[in-house]
Amino acid sequence: MRFRRRSYPFAAIVFLAVGIALVLLGFYSLAHASCYRCEHRSSEAKHEFEVVTGHPHGWRGHVVDHVIPLACGGEDSPRNMQWQTIAEGKAKDRWERNCPIWGGRTYPSMPVTPAVSR
Repeated sequence: MRFRRRSYPFAAIVFLAVGIALVLLGFYSLAHASCYRCEHRSSEAKHEFEVVTGHPHGWRGHVVDHVIPLACGGEDSPRNMQWQTIAEGKAKDRWERNCPIWGGRTYPSMPVTPAVSR
């Protein structure tokens, strides 16, 4: 008596789908578990800064920025925050990518604008 080989295409598809899902889940968890850029910003500290500087509902055309980035060891408090125009914020974000924590490069020096500007 010869045994006939059976094929289970549905089982193969399920097995492949589960495998792909596990691989993607693994990449996702690794990316977020060791993420240096995952900063925890306090909305209370930001609101306190906005109230103290006289713009409790934000300032049109400006963003609240950290003088020393959180990812580079800066604290999340109003004394480490400043108002920047959107263009200034984008420019600062470009050079903040050189943070020593992110790539081992030196922290660039850039003049800091005053915390309160009107």
